[in-house]
Amino acid sequence: MSTRDPWRALEGRAPRTVAVDGVPVGRGSLVRLRPRARAGGDVFDLALAGKTAVVESIQQTLEGGVQLAVVLEQDPGRDLGVARQPGHRFFFSADEVEPLGEARARRPPSILVAGIGNVLLADDGFGVAVAQRLAQRELPAGVKVADYGIRGMDLAYELQEDYDAAILIDAVPRGEAPGTLCTIEHRGPADEEAVLDVHGMTPVRVLALARALGSVPGRIVVVGCEPAVLMGEHDAEIVMELSPAVRAAVPAAVWLVESLLDELLAHHEKTDEEEDAT
Repeated sequence: MSTRDPWRALEGRAPRTVAVDGVPVGRGSLVRLRPRARAGGDVFDLALAGKTAVVESIQQTLEGGVQLAVVLEQDPGRDLGVARQPGHRFFFSADEVEPLGEARARRPPSILVAGIGNVLLADDGFGVAVAQRLAQRELPAGVKVADYGIRGMDLAYELQEDYDAAILIDAVPRGEAPGTLCTIEHRGPADEEAVLDVHGMTPVRVLALARALGSVPGRIVVVGCEPAVLMGEHDAEIVMELSPAVRAAVPAAVWLVESLLDELLAHHEKTDEEEDAT
C-alpha cells in the first residue's frame, strides 16, 4: 500500500516536536512566521509575515507530513485560537517558521470535557445533560466542552489532538445508590480491560480506540453517575428523560467538573513555575 494512502495516514499521530534549523519546536514554542511566496499571493500570508506566533499544536496531514497550528502572540483573540476557532488559528509548514531559540510562551492547558451517552436511553443521557449545562457556563481559556453522545469515533479522533487532559462524563453503574457521583482516574491500558467496560459506548471503548489510533492525553478523569434506569440499545422503548435521582445529580456533577478543572489548571500553573525556576 502506498505511504500516501489517506487511511494509513489517519492511523498515525503527529510528533510532539519537530526540528527546525536544529531547534526542537513543539507546543508553546515561540516562532517568527516566514510564509513562502505562493502563486497569486495570499493576503493572510502578507499580513502574517514577520509576526511572532505561539505553536498551539502539531498536526499530521493526510499525506503524512506535518503542519504547525499557531496563534499570534499579540492577538487579542488568542484564546479563541487556542479554542480552535477559525480566524485566530493558522497553519504553516515547518519550513515557514523561524524558531526564536528555545523560548516558550506561557499558555493555558488544553483540556477536553466530553459528555458521553444516548439521550434516548434514560439515564444513559447523563453525560450529555452535564455537558450541555457546562457549555452554557463561562469556563477558563483552553477548555473545550462538547456533547459527543454516541459518536465514539469522533471522540477518539478528537483525543488525538494535543490535549493535556480530558474529563469524560458518563453514566457508570457501580452498585451505588442512584444519583451517586464518582471520579475514576484512568491509569492506562489495564483500565481499558476492566474498570469501565459496563455498557454501550463507554469511556473504556473510546480510550482503547484512541490509543489504537495514536495516544491519549496524559491525564484522563471519568466523572460517573450511578444510574437508576439504564436501558439497552436494543430495547424497543425510548425514554428521553433522566430519572429523578440522576436529574438531581446534574448540578452537583457540573460543580464537580469545574472543581476538577480548577485542580488541573493549578497543577499546570505549578508545573510552569517549576520549569521557569530551572
